[in-house]
Amino acid sequence: MPHRCSTSSRLFAGLAAVALTIAAANPADAGTATGAATEWTQVLNNGELVALVGKSGEQIQNQLTQISQLAQQIETQLNIYQNLLQNTATLPSHMWGQVESDLNRLRSIVDQGQSISFSMGNADDVLQQRFQSYSSLKTNLPDNASFSTTYQSWSDTNRDTIASTLKAAGLTTDQFDSEEGTMSSLRSMSETADGQMKALQVGHEIAAQQVAQMQKLRGLVSQQMTMMGTWLQTQQTDKDLAQARREKFFSGTAPSTSGGEKMKVEW
Repeated sequence: MPHRCSTSSRLFAGLAAVALTIAAANPADAGTATGAATEWTQVLNNGELVALVGKSGEQIQNQLTQISQLAQQIETQLNIYQNLLQNTATLPSHMWGQVESDLNRLRSIVDQGQSISFSMGNADDVLQQRFQSYSSLKTNLPDNASFSTTYQSWSDTNRDTIASTLKAAGLTTDQFDSEEGTMSSLRSMSETADGQMKALQVGHEIAAQQVAQMQKLRGLVSQQMTMMGTWLQTQQTDKDLAQARREKFFSGTAPSTSGGEKMKVEW
């Protein structure tokens, strides 16, 4: 009898590469995983593709929880720095160095969320193309949308929200789109108390946004895990039934030829 995996831990193949890449890095310094996310799409055998499903569902869920917790910690810490700055001319250099580290980690959090969203949406597309039984499943998403389009919508909303926050402070996404750009912008802002306060306020708001956004992303992952579990359970049930029929067919006993009267030759 084929091994039957727990539906609560099942997820699609694309997440395996993402989970291994992200989990190998500390949440504080993990970067994008979009390169690794495309590797699994090279798997041509559908059996191998299905075999990879479910290997990283819990891993991704745990990672999103860690990301959300880290964003919340950064949000709290930046609030502390804001309160300190209100009573001082500028933050000491060693303390500002920690602010820069926190804000750079915040940028990495955004990257991680975008990478997971990209990979999950990409996996949804591939599975819909390969498996009719998967593409015909209905989701609980609004307007019967696919997970692929919903992840894209999440990604666009997250980026637009961050861009609006930066724009309100007279900043651009380019200034916080890479580690080099982030550090360059923060060094410039550290020269004045106003600059430091602006960076802290923007960082605090983005951190709060990411806490909420990662919770939404985690909920979306959970929904897809449930649907994937239902699909794989159906697939396994069909395979088990087919196997049982084959075994019954081949184990059938041939009609006996003994016990009858022997033919005699008469002259």
